[in-house]
Amino acid sequence: MLKQFFIICSGADSDILKGCSNGEQNKYAGIGATVFFTALMAFIAASYALYTVFDNLFTAITFGIIWGLLIFNLDRYIVSTIKKTDHKIDELIQALPRIVLAIIIAIVISKPLELKIFEKEINQVILEEKNQLTLDNKTQIAEQYTPSIEALNSNIGDLQHQIDTKEAEVNELYDTYIAEAEGREGTMLLGKGPVYKEKREKHDALLAELQQLKTENKTKINLAESEIVKLQSDFETQLTNTQPIINNFDGLMARVNALNKLPWLPSLFIFLLFLAIETSPIFAKLLSPKGTYDYKLEDQESVVKTIVLQNKNQRALQLQTDNVINDRIYTDLEQEEELYNYKRLKIRELMQLETEAFLKKQKIRCNY
Repeated sequence: MLKQFFIICSGADSDILKGCSNGEQNKYAGIGATVFFTALMAFIAASYALYTVFDNLFTAITFGIIWGLLIFNLDRYIVSTIKKTDHKIDELIQALPRIVLAIIIAIVISKPLELKIFEKEINQVILEEKNQLTLDNKTQIAEQYTPSIEALNSNIGDLQHQIDTKEAEVNELYDTYIAEAEGREGTMLLGKGPVYKEKREKHDALLAELQQLKTENKTKINLAESEIVKLQSDFETQLTNTQPIINNFDGLMARVNALNKLPWLPSLFIFLLFLAIETSPIFAKLLSPKGTYDYKLEDQESVVKTIVLQNKNQRALQLQTDNVINDRIYTDLEQEEELYNYKRLKIRELMQLETEAFLKKQKIRCNY
């Protein structure tokens, strides 16, 4: 049962193989087994690759089965269409396009399996890329808000500097009129005289300006600080909204790119392994000697080809003969007087009937 199934997978004619030796049957069963297991690996590879894309097991398995059947059909076609001849060069020439197709299939099959085999290493590369993307994203978003925040902080600093400057002037005037009252500076007289009063009034006026400046600048500072808080909140919100995009940066293309950043030698060996599996049925047929099956298949095809050529030549000769006979018949009839008179009589009767019909139509029109 299993042997017959693998023979069917090889694309060989099972009716012809029944009359061949067990060795010949085993050869094609081995080729069919290679075709079947290659399709099975293609199913697994496609299912994994599609699962990374759709993140849905049912969808991945469904399309994986379709892909596996497609690869199975292609491999079966490639193997079954290679015919054994007596010239190795001719066999190689007819196998070259099939070998190219086998290489393409091997690449398509091996790449998803490489993604699964090196999954841990790929996850590490993707994690590093995500971390770098997070830092770059934060820097890029910060570039949108940092100038505004710095400008507001600078404005706050200017406003606070105005208060500090005015406050320093007020404190200086305070020290001046206190020193005047104590007789340490100015007139050097102890007590609150006219000079003291003048300096006190100047201090009080500047103190009132300081209080007004503090009120105005504090309002401006509060507004600026509120704007800074809002900008920082917007910055954090944008970081939060964009982070899921970075977290989902692990699709098929991202994994392929991450795989390309790993050492290439292990991937090369895996590709060569699948290339050997994919092309082994082709080379098995090319390198194996011409067997019983090949002779019987060639004999069967030559019989059909001979019959077809015979029928084609026979129909061509029959057509040629019919043309010659028809030419002779019509040439002989051309000279017969009896046939001429008969055809002349019938044409005359036809013309008379046409004339009578025309006269009837004219009479009907005249009556109207």
